[in-house]
Amino acid sequence: MLADALAGKPLVANEWRLLAFYSWDTDDQQLLPRAEVPGTLARLATASAAAQAGDSETTTRLWLKALAASDDGQGLKPDAALRARVQRLLADPAQSRAQMDGLTNGAADIVKALEPEGSPGRAALVAAFETTLQRLQADTTLSRGNRLDALISRIQLARLDTPKDAVQVKLPEPLLKDVREHIARADREITDGYERQAVITAAGYALGLAGLWAESDALLQANLAKSHSPYYLMSQLGSNARKLGRTAEALRWHGQAFDKSEGPATRLQWGSSYLAALVDLAPKDAARIEKLAAQLLAEAARDEGAFEGRSVRSLQRVSSKLVGWGGDGKQAAVMQRLQTQLAGVCAKVDMAEGQRAACQGLLKTTAKKAG
Repeated sequence: MLADALAGKPLVANEWRLLAFYSWDTDDQQLLPRAEVPGTLARLATASAAAQAGDSETTTRLWLKALAASDDGQGLKPDAALRARVQRLLADPAQSRAQMDGLTNGAADIVKALEPEGSPGRAALVAAFETTLQRLQADTTLSRGNRLDALISRIQLARLDTPKDAVQVKLPEPLLKDVREHIARADREITDGYERQAVITAAGYALGLAGLWAESDALLQANLAKSHSPYYLMSQLGSNARKLGRTAEALRWHGQAFDKSEGPATRLQWGSSYLAALVDLAPKDAARIEKLAAQLLAEAARDEGAFEGRSVRSLQRVSSKLVGWGGDGKQAAVMQRLQTQLAGVCAKVDMAEGQRAACQGLLKTTAKKAG
């Protein structure tokens, strides 16, 4: 469908909508290299407008995604017409609600693309976004998760000129008050376990983003016993501790998260996160790293789907971390043992759909260096 659209072939309205609603930001470069996404989405938006007069919602959605993908304004170069389109959208309550996912997920990136730092129009655009996001945050016809997304976008806009990796930030007190009250109300009122899981994890992230780390930790820890999947919250607690420089605590939480994780694909994903934390925070602890890596390979051997989709991506992250860690030759013996274990696993993997090849591609560079 994408190829047809880019070739100028006719698409029906629902095909355009499918392209507009596709999750380009989680595509993992399956359809396009990341660098090509902004320009391609802009081409689709232009073609959509020409092909289906009257369906401006689809065209607007494509433009929003093109702007959000523009890498801090380094991709798509907007013109006055596009700036005006976004301003009209923000001023229209019905249309901004219809596009709320695009606006809340991409607010900061859209602002950076439309009005780079220092541009005279940035303050006005941020103010327009703030008004719209406050309206969405207060819209009780939206889910609590959607409303929290709007609040998170407000925090991101308040941090717009702050380095992305800044841990301690100073945000306006009225916004911090709103953050605390909104999250406390959600924590108090939610009764459904699945809603709690979705909202509390996002709320913990929001508190940290606002620099309220102690409150983020307290919220996540208080919800561990209420969660049907506490390893999500444990992983966040590990991330919080790591950002604050508490290495031992970070590794403890990441280890607990892996231990509590359930399901083969989930265990590989959480295990890859734990291994990454170990390599980054305790690179000299070779025994611990090897033990975890060997465990992940053993679990992959028992899972028929380990070398495709989400699971193989987790294993590729494990491989990449180990390659970097053992690339200087100092861990040659460890890497050789892991490579030998991997060879035994790969020999039993189905050759269909490239699964064995995917297995054999792991640790390949390291194996050559170690040899």
